[in-house]
Amino acid sequence: MKTLEKIFAGKLLDIKAIKLQPNNPFTWASGWKSPFYCDNRKTLSYPELRSFVKIEIARVIMEKFPEAEAVAGVATGAIPQGALVADLLNLPFVYVRSKPKDHGLENLIEGELKPGMKVVVVEDLISTGGSSLKAVDAIRRNGCEVVGMVASYTYGFGVAVEAFQEAKVPLVTLTNYEAVLEVALKTGYISESDIPVLNEWRKDPSHWEG
Repeated sequence: MKTLEKIFAGKLLDIKAIKLQPNNPFTWASGWKSPFYCDNRKTLSYPELRSFVKIEIARVIMEKFPEAEAVAGVATGAIPQGALVADLLNLPFVYVRSKPKDHGLENLIEGELKPGMKVVVVEDLISTGGSSLKAVDAIRRNGCEVVGMVASYTYGFGVAVEAFQEAKVPLVTLTNYEAVLEVALKTGYISESDIPVLNEWRKDPSHWEG
């Protein structure tokens, strides 16, 4: 039986949410160069897959973080899925901006969290973990407890693993880099000749130049 990681990896590959460009690397928000890009926000355009992600994130929350009293989405990628999941679980929803709004109420958190609430954070993708953990800090500064985070995908970088451990935030993801690579190779989405480039990048992504 296929694991959830491989099933979801296959679905991402089916809609071409995974891009591989060893000769024309992407530049991430962190400034890192990468031959690999995962745009799982594309799942929103496919109703069946959108529902799959919503149901699986909700299932993980019920299994791993049943004490959650509210759902927080990280702007902007996880706002829609976070809202869908909160609706399914009948929980309050907020989203966390990367920086305070520069007008009006200048909110960092949009929506209402009551002090002491137990919050589960929904994220679309984890790379270095920096922006995700900034959202955690904002929620904690608001007087709430972050019980955990559920993300659609993680690259599994050591820097992110360490950052989440240090921040004491349990992280659960629907799929990951290894599962995507395994399924991509098996289905012919990538070839054996792509593997050395990807492995070299994965070893030291912050210094990889392509």
